[in-house]
Amino acid sequence: MMISSGDLVTRKSYQHDIIFRVKSEKGPLLKLMGEHVRLEADAPLDDLEKVTGAEYHRRKSEVDEKEAYSYRLFRQDYRLLKEKREAEAGSGYAEKKETNYFQIPPRILHIDGDPLFLKKCIALYEQLGLQVHGQYLHEKEMPNQVLSLIEKVHPEIVVLTGHDSYSKAKGTVRELESYRHSKYFVEAVRNIRRKYPNFDQMVVFAGACQSHFESIIRAGANFASSPARVNIHAIDPVYVAARVAYTSFMDHINIWEVIRNTISGEDGLGGIETKGLLRIGMPYTENQTEETEEP
Repeated sequence: MMISSGDLVTRKSYQHDIIFRVKSEKGPLLKLMGEHVRLEADAPLDDLEKVTGAEYHRRKSEVDEKEAYSYRLFRQDYRLLKEKREAEAGSGYAEKKETNYFQIPPRILHIDGDPLFLKKCIALYEQLGLQVHGQYLHEKEMPNQVLSLIEKVHPEIVVLTGHDSYSKAKGTVRELESYRHSKYFVEAVRNIRRKYPNFDQMVVFAGACQSHFESIIRAGANFASSPARVNIHAIDPVYVAARVAYTSFMDHINIWEVIRNTISGEDGLGGIETKGLLRIGMPYTENQTEETEEP
């Protein structure tokens, strides 16, 4: 069987559970990247099976359905948050056809170890009406380059994600060295917190599939993956950032309300108490252009 870089495959030894894209075919093991989840893996050629077009479209349809459901849940939450803001801005606005305030959501810096996932996430941020700067970086480069990117973009939310995986052959679940990229997420978060120690002024999400959740949180992340060492969906970090972005800085975020709209849920994502970062102002004038539109 001929398998080349870019081909879609599944692993026989894992009962074809995940579709991967072949990234590299050098050496005895081929490097694989999850097509819909943020998992990186290695596998021998004889363990791989090419994915047919019909099977790919069937699975993609299932993923698209989950993404659409997650987006609908976020829109519901957004409307509830908006109604709360309008009520707090003044009960008199409820009688008007248009509210008389404007909102300033935070800037987001999304650093991703996968250029295809980054493109997909950027499209979703824009669909949600959020201002984002996206940057592709290999996970190993994140610790050294994250601060210079923060100084360039001046974000209030930083997302560090890409690919990761746990290898039982390398050690126990508790050992950081047992993970492909978790140590780089930890180091990058630690570098951020040395310069930006306030958890409510710089909100950080870090991690990917099966990442060492506890170490990333201890390093200073507000939200991280993966508590149960499960795979997380490609766009889950976006929903975490969006929930923070659309929650008022006057309110604390209920952690469950953040993760319930994600595809991975509480097994894949977790975090600590954090304040929102949205600010409202008034009055809104005709000459003023809002930075965002309703998602």
